[in-house]
Amino acid sequence: MRKFTTIILLWSTFSIFSTNVTAQNADIELLRSINKNSSTGLRNYSLFISNTTTVVAVSTPLVMGVVALIEKNDDLLKNALYVGVSLGVDGVITYSMKELIKRPRPYVTYPDITGYQTETSLSFPSGHTSLAFATATSLSIKYPKWYVIAPSYFWACSVGYSRMNLGMHYPSDVLAGAIVGSGSAYVTYLVNNWFWKKNQNKKLIGLQAYL
Repeated sequence: MRKFTTIILLWSTFSIFSTNVTAQNADIELLRSINKNSSTGLRNYSLFISNTTTVVAVSTPLVMGVVALIEKNDDLLKNALYVGVSLGVDGVITYSMKELIKRPRPYVTYPDITGYQTETSLSFPSGHTSLAFATATSLSIKYPKWYVIAPSYFWACSVGYSRMNLGMHYPSDVLAGAIVGSGSAYVTYLVNNWFWKKNQNKKLIGLQAYL
C-alpha cells in the first residue's frame, strides 16, 4: 500500500510540474472547449450525473451488504466489504494528494472558465472521478460480466467528463482521478485476497491440529 501511494504521489507531482512547465496551455485549452461548447441538454446531463456520484458510490456497498445479510450470503457480504474498503482507500489517497499538491480549481485561476457548481476542496485529483472509478473498478473485478463492466465504466467516464464540462476540474485532474480510483480498487483487491487467504489458512491449520 505504501509503495502504491508513493508511486501515485510521485506521478502526480511530476504531472503537475510538467503541466505547469510545458502542457498547461493544452490542459486549459481542452478544458475551455469542453466547458464552453456544449448544449443545455449536455450541461443538464453533466449536473445530473455529477450529483449521482456520492449517492451511487456509497449506496452500492450498503445495498450489497443489506442484501447479503438478508440472504445470509457470505460471499456477497465479503464483496460488499471489499467495495466499501476500496472507496475508503480511494478517499484517503485522493484527499491526501489534494492537500499535498494544493491546485486551485480552474474557475478560480481562469475567470473565463464558468464553474456551474461551487466546491470548497482543491482541484487535483478529481474526487468525483476517483470515487466513480473506484466503484466501477471494484464492481468489475468482482463481477467481470459485460453487463456490469459496460454500465459501470460508462457512468464513471460520464462523471469524469461532467467535472470538466461543469468547469470543476482540468483534464489532468480527471485523468489522475481515474488512475487513483482504479488503482485503489485494484490494490485493495490484492490486499483483500491476501487477508482472506491468510485467515483461511489459519482455520485449516487449526482444524488439522484439532484432528
